[in-house]
Amino acid sequence: MATATATNTNKSVLWDWLTTVDHKKLAVLYLIAGALFFLKAGLMAIFMRIQLMSAENTFLSGQTFNEFVTMHGTIMLFLAVTPLIFAFMNFVIPLQIGARDVAFPFVNALGFWIFFFGGLLVSVSWFFGGAPDAGWTAYVPLSSGEYGDLGLDFYVLGLQISGLGTLVSAINFIVTIINMRAPGMTMMRLPLFCWTGLVTSILIVFAFTPLAAGLALLMLDRIFGAQYFNPGSGGNPVLWQHIFWIFGHPEVYILVLPAFGIISEVIPAFSKKRLFGYTAMVFATLIIAFLSFMVWVHHMFTVGIGPITNSVFAIATMAIGVPTGIKIFNWLFTMWGGKIIFNTAMLCASSFVPTFVLGGVTGVMLAMVPVDYLYHDTYFVVAHFHYIVVGGIALGLLAGTFYWYPKMFGHKLNEKLGQLMFWMFYVGFHLTFFIQHILGLIGMPRRVFTYLDGQGMETMNLVSSIGAFMMGAAIIVLLINVVYSAYTSKRVTVRDPWDARTLEWATTTPVPEYNFAQTPQVRSLDPWFYEKVHGDGTMKPAEPMDEIHMPNGSILPLTIGLGLFVWGFGMIMMQMENPLIPEWIVIGAGVIITFGSMLLHSIHEDHGYHIPLDKIKKIEKEVS
Repeated sequence: MATATATNTNKSVLWDWLTTVDHKKLAVLYLIAGALFFLKAGLMAIFMRIQLMSAENTFLSGQTFNEFVTMHGTIMLFLAVTPLIFAFMNFVIPLQIGARDVAFPFVNALGFWIFFFGGLLVSVSWFFGGAPDAGWTAYVPLSSGEYGDLGLDFYVLGLQISGLGTLVSAINFIVTIINMRAPGMTMMRLPLFCWTGLVTSILIVFAFTPLAAGLALLMLDRIFGAQYFNPGSGGNPVLWQHIFWIFGHPEVYILVLPAFGIISEVIPAFSKKRLFGYTAMVFATLIIAFLSFMVWVHHMFTVGIGPITNSVFAIATMAIGVPTGIKIFNWLFTMWGGKIIFNTAMLCASSFVPTFVLGGVTGVMLAMVPVDYLYHDTYFVVAHFHYIVVGGIALGLLAGTFYWYPKMFGHKLNEKLGQLMFWMFYVGFHLTFFIQHILGLIGMPRRVFTYLDGQGMETMNLVSSIGAFMMGAAIIVLLINVVYSAYTSKRVTVRDPWDARTLEWATTTPVPEYNFAQTPQVRSLDPWFYEKVHGDGTMKPAEPMDEIHMPNGSILPLTIGLGLFVWGFGMIMMQMENPLIPEWIVIGAGVIITFGSMLLHSIHEDHGYHIPLDKIKKIEKEVS
């Protein structure tokens, strides 16, 4: 059997990262990919705010603005926030449950590469006549073959491929959390981040499948001439809205629930208290997930579905605020009386609470059907949505970044730069989006690239744009912090620099490839804190120390993702005029690469490799 040393000495660093199935390295890949997509979408937002900072501006054309609106929303929701969430889930969840890896390491790598190549397919649309321009919701008939240009084909095929990667990753996490918990870690001892990761993964399974079906129908309409959404041929354009929002509203909670989980880890750690009302928080998470599938029509109150349907969904929309309110009070009660440490992570986590409340209050306002007729498709809705997505999810991700960064990269981020980043981001955020509520109330529609002078909108749009520039500058400070800290920060040599509570802090820093030399025995909620108080400060092992079996890396996840990219591009070529290469050749190449890689994986029996006991003891001695 090959040893760990034998498997690593002959591999280049690049090859190691391209073939890795280690959940910790995949977390870093997700983090890099998500950050790049985030910067791209953020730059588009800056350009849009430049266009809107004065009346009748000509910085962007209407067509370019529509493309930026579409790509900004699509990238942020599908290709930026989602991989950043999966980055933390990949790194933290196996450690928090005391596992050595996820249930299916190969599938974990496959999920990343399929997602990445799907996102790449959406992004290359700029080089083939323009990006999609029908809005991130791709409403028909704007996205139909009659009106939508080639960019919409990249949207449809790219999101299908990317969504497939997200779906297989979610299934992997469901199996991991249910089946691979350390002895003693019952479901009601799971950390809240694991609970939100589990519920998020379940939501993905049930929400991404209708999206995939809807995208498939839209693809058939656009490429093969079907008429699912054409009323002239018996189709129904409102059907797309139902399909999209059956996915679209659970998607909000797919993004925000992991942020809830991060906040539920950070606030107790820096309040020096156990999370208040753990059981209530778990059931509130489950109730939110259940109700998220019962509110999609509140996006369609003005379609004309009828007063009874609108009333039912209005009530359901207001009801979902109840379990969310439970979480808000539990976070407040956790901080109440605690010895709070206001570092950057805690500043982001604690400011999340009032910011998310403001977003929730405007959500209740939008749930009132008669009032929604006034708010619908105005900047009031834009402000509400960004208070949830940016003020909620982005602050949660920033809190998680500063909290888990020492464990992920072996050093802390600079606190002075971190707090400067926080205040620039937080003030800039409220300048940008709070005033957009007022813009919406005075009648400014969303998705317009210009407006007339003398309507009372100039000053407020200027203030909103200044806030956006502050947020952009804050992200630049964060990037400077990452580079600066990498060269100046001292290496974290202690396993638990925050005096935290959960199992990921019981491992050594840096985390060895096998995570735990011995599977830990969990004896309480907050198991690591329990052992520091009631034990000797080390986790009790649930097994004797022995050699450890680990999976080998593989290039096949990457080639399968590449094959799907080529296949999807070939399908899009069917819509191109006079392509340089016949589309059937490209489609055939994609099919061969995809299924050839799958066949190689099925016939290649990979037994992995074993890390011998003497090497494990040597590693543990070096890092202890």
